[in-house]
Amino acid sequence: MDLEGRHPATVSIARFFAYDHLPEPMRTISMYSEALAEAMIRELPDGPELTTGLRKLLEAKDCFVRAALPTEDGGG
Repeated sequence: MDLEGRHPATVSIARFFAYDHLPEPMRTISMYSEALAEAMIRELPDGPELTTGLRKLLEAKDCFVRAALPTEDGGG
């Protein structure tokens, strides 16, 4: 993700979209959110709406990743 010259708030939240440390299937789920975050950072100017949108996307990503966690009965 190219963050050169971006506002510190954009840079700060963008780091939370990293997914290399996650095991499958959570990595793939997180990768989709990172791709959208990257596109929004590329297409939109820095500002409070971008930061808020990225924060909400991060919250959604966290929910999606938790949904991919194995259940107590071993399912996905």
